Amino acid sequence: MSGKENAMNTSEQEKRDPETHNPQPEAASGMDEGAGKEAPQQAKGSQNDSSEDFEQPEQQSELEVLKKRIEDLEDENSDLKDQYLRKQADFENYRKRMQREKQESAQYANSQLLLDLITIIDDFERAIKSAEDSQDYDAFHTGIVMIEQQFVGMLENKWGLKRLETERKAFNPEKHEAIMMVESDEYTEPTVVEDYQRGYMLYDRVLRPAKVKVANPASAADNDAEAEKKTEETPDSQKTQQENK
Repeated sequence: MSGKENAMNTSEQEKRDPETHNPQPEAASGMDEGAGKEAPQQAKGSQNDSSEDFEQPEQQSELEVLKKRIEDLEDENSDLKDQYLRKQADFENYRKRMQREKQESAQYANSQLLLDLITIIDDFERAIKSAEDSQDYDAFHTGIVMIEQQFVGMLENKWGLKRLETERKAFNPEKHEAIMMVESDEYTEPTVVEDYQRGYMLYDRVLRPAKVKVANPASAADNDAEAEKKTEETPDSQKTQQENK
C-alpha cells in the first residue's frame, strides 16, 4: 500500500511542477531558437558583402568615365583658347593693315591729278623757252591761251571741275558773291554785269562762288536805300517821332 501511495504522490508532484521535473527539453528548445535567429543574420551579412563587391567595380567605372570627360574638356578648352588667340592676332594684323592702307590712300589720292598737272607744267616750260628764243610776243600769247584752254578742258572732262558763266546772268546768292552793286534802268532784276573772279562747280556742288558786280533796277535800288535809311535811325529819333504822334 505504501508503494502505491508513493507513486501516486510522485505523479501528482509532476503534474503540479512540470518545469522542475523536465528541465532538459526546455534548454534544447532554447538552443534551437538561438540557432534560428543567427541563421538569417548570417544570410543577411553575406548578401551585404556580395552587394558591396558588386557596387565597387561600378563606382570605379563611373570615376573613369568622369576622368575621361574632364580630360576631353581640358583638351577642348585648350584648343578653343589657341583658336581665340590666333583670331585675335589676325584681327590685330588686319586692323593695322587697314590703317596703313587708309593712310597711304590719303597720301596718294591725288596722284592722277598731279600727273595731269605735270603735263600742263611741261607745256608752260615749252612756251617760255620758245618765247625766250623767238622774242615773239604774239606767238607767246597764243601759246599761253592754248595752254589755258587745254588746262580748263582737262579739269572739266577728267575731274568734273567747271567754270561758272556769270556775266549777263541773274544774280544767284548761292553761286555769286556781290562785291559791288550799281543802279541800272537796263535790267528788271538784279543781274551780274562784271566778273571779278571766276567761280567753279565741282560736279553739282559750288566749289567757289564767283565775285561779281551786280546791277540793280532803279526801283529796287530806291527801296534798298530807304530800308537802309530806316535801319540807320537812332533810338532817340524813333522816340521823338513817337512823342510827336
